[in-house]
Amino acid sequence: MKGYWIAHVEVQDTDAYQNYLAEAPAALASFGARMLSRGENFTMLEGEHATPTRAVVFEFDSYETALACYHSDAYQQARSHRIEHAKATILILKGLPQT
Repeated sequence: MKGYWIAHVEVQDTDAYQNYLAEAPAALASFGARMLSRGENFTMLEGEHATPTRAVVFEFDSYETALACYHSDAYQQARSHRIEHAKATILILKGLPQT
């Protein structure tokens, strides 16, 4: 089954966040991530959390691969640039069985 990352991000320092953007794509690509959606134009319909400034959806070949990518040294290195300059909620979930 496929695996998906759904990330809501509230960027607090756009300039410093560029360091994350410089490293994260290579880390994600090394695990075969495919970006399905990314943007700052979306409608938050429900929820009690602050509205993020951007949302991103990635597809992986499997749930296990999505988890491995997040926990990889390469992604954690990129993440170290993000955590001080943006608040993020990242959800990794299993896709539905293919019929």
